[in-house]
Formats: sequence, structure tokens, C-alpha cells
Amino acid sequence: MEKSILITGGAGFIGSHVVSLFVNKYPDYKIVNLDCLTYAGNLENLKEIEGAENYTFEKVDIMDEVSLKKVFEDHNITDVIHLAAESHVDRSISDPLAFVKTNVIGTVNLLNVAKSYWKDYSKHLFYHISTDEVYGSLDDGGFFLETTPYDPQSPYSASKASSDHFVRAYSNTYKLRTVISNCSNNYGPNQFPEKLIPLCINNIKNNKPLPVYGKGENIRDWLYVVDHARAIDVVFHSGKNGETYNIGGFNEWKNIDIVKVLCKIMDKKLERESGTSEKLITFVKDRAGHDHRYAIDASKIQQELGWEPSLQFEEGIEKTVDWYLQNQEWLENVTSGNYQKYYEAHYE
Repeated sequence: MEKSILITGGAGFIGSHVVSLFVNKYPDYKIVNLDCLTYAGNLENLKEIEGAENYTFEKVDIMDEVSLKKVFEDHNITDVIHLAAESHVDRSISDPLAFVKTNVIGTVNLLNVAKSYWKDYSKHLFYHISTDEVYGSLDDGGFFLETTPYDPQSPYSASKASSDHFVRAYSNTYKLRTVISNCSNNYGPNQFPEKLIPLCINNIKNNKPLPVYGKGENIRDWLYVVDHARAIDVVFHSGKNGETYNIGGFNEWKNIDIVKVLCKIMDKKLERESGTSEKLITFVKDRAGHDHRYAIDASKIQQELGWEPSLQFEEGIEKTVDWYLQNQEWLENVTSGNYQKYYEAHYE
């Protein structure tokens, strides 16, 4: 095997797409998927590649330094793509310490193990995937650049900002070879239905209310998850040591407009009268400290590494709705909790 890459959080939404891409595209690489299978980890996302010769799954928590060391030794890990994280803002508001433990201490554990195991740092890469939320909130003008000062506004973004700083500190202090990317909101297949788009799709299908924070005026930049996986591939192979790359979809939408688009698409797909699903929209009390707008300038990764999104939002959201409607068993397993039994049935 040319490389033995540890992908943390590989059973999660973004991670599963990255694992699948690397397993299929690089048969000479050994891909080790490390995930502790919290509520957001779902091995059903990877059933198409779980029998691949170059794929291995390890059920390990990044908080467990002893087990991390064993994984590095057992698989002779040459590189790390670090996606494992607690990622839902609402959960960070109710339980911030869980985010500190996983996102900060877990990342430092991983950095320490890599630093100790690797001898010649020039031959290895620690790639840390982060979020645009570390930059804070934008008004109606301007974009996040790689040079934008950090200004995290939620416990989630504060924990990710801290982990970013630790990665850079290990690069500066110990000369570990690192790269960081900060992405905008992802959407697409396999996303856990606590997030806005799959939540709306599922609720519309079941005629349940569509909760929208405040007046729905908050703006996000949306990135199709397959395009994000492609960007991670490009950054891993071509990104420069110590650099940061912002990955965005060039698709800014107000939350209320996203919900209305989903209503129109679902009415059409479910052969309902136009306007039926919009009646389900329910405005709820705004999230505490809700950032107004995120928008990424992804020109650096475009110009330096040649990546750009392949799908515009209108096309991506149509594909996303189709996937959820065609994968009702997956959705039912997730909403019922049955997906958590997949590991027991297939790996124990």
C-alpha cells in the first residue's frame, strides 16, 4: 500500500463521502475509517464499500489515546484526514463541554499520537477539516477569506476555532506537516435528519411542522457534500504545508427560501397541490446567538488547486430530495434509531 490514511469520523455525513471516494479512487491506499459511532455515525452509509480490500473500520473514540496509538501501530498510519467532531450548534448550546472534549481534547490527542508515531514529518500529513463558523457572522456584504480574523459566536464554533489553533500550533512548534480547510454548510445524501434540509424533507413527507428559527432571514452558503469530498481529495494531495483553504459552494440562500424551495420540490414529487407543504412552515423562537450570515470566498482553492463546485444549488437540492425519497429505509432506520444496530449485525 502506498499510503495508509486514517480518516476520523468516517461514518458521519461528510466523512462517509470522503471514505467512499478514497476507497474507490485509490485502490493502492489503505483507508482506515475511525469512528466511535455516536448518534451521527452510521455505517449503513458505507455498506457499498465495506467489503473492499483496501478498507478497514475501527470503532475508536479520539478521546482514547491508548486505542489511537494501537490503530497507528496496527495499520502503520502515514496520514490523517480529521473529520471527527461534534457538529450541531443546538447541541453545543445545551452541552458545550461535550464539544470541548471531542473537538478540542480529541484533536490534541490525535495530534500527539501522530507527532509521536511519525519520525520524518516531511513524509506525513495531518489534514484538519473545519468550518466557516470560526470566522463569526457577516453582515450583508463581504465574504470570509482565509485571512479573516477568528470570531466564533457559539460553543460549537469556539471549539472548532480552538482545534484549528492547536493544529497550527503543532505545525509551528513541532514542524508537523499540516493543512486546514474551512467549509460552508454541507447538504446531500446521508445527512442526519436533525439538520435543516433532511429535517424538512422528512417532515414534509410526514406532514409535520417545518420549524424555522426567527423569521428565517439567516443566510448560509450551501455546498453539495460530494463536491466537498472532491475538494478534500484535492487539498490532501495538492495543498501546501501550513496553508488554509476555504471551501464554499457559491450558493447563498436565506433559510426561509431554502424551506420554500423544498416545499415546492416536494409538492411536485409527492403530487400534492402547489402550496400544500408551505402551510407546514412554523416560525419558532430564534436560536441563541444565531449568526446572521456565512459566505465563503473560495477563490484561493479555485486558483491555486483548480477545484470548483460541480453543482449549482438548484441541481444539488433536486438530487438530494430524490435520494431521500428513494432511500426511505435509510431514513426510517435513522429516525427510529435502528441504524445503531448495524455495527452489531455486521462487525461483531
